Amino acid sequence: MRMMNEFEAQVLSDLSVLKTQMTGLMGDGNGGRLAELERRMDRHEQNWQRAKGFAAALSVVLAVVEVAVEAWRHH
Repeated sequence: MRMMNEFEAQVLSDLSVLKTQMTGLMGDGNGGRLAELERRMDRHEQNWQRAKGFAAALSVVLAVVEVAVEAWRHH
């Protein structure tokens, strides 16, 4: 069996580092940084939808109050 030359050793070393980085990024079956980012984005989207719903409800309430005030002023 022949010995690895310096280039082959460097390639194998770089592949090992890449494999470690990919495991950290993708996870080892339990999720990684990408899975955590997806969970955070889902929570953010859910909070954004709630805020939009609250703003829509508030605008309806303010419109009803404005109509009531205008009707009261004209009486």
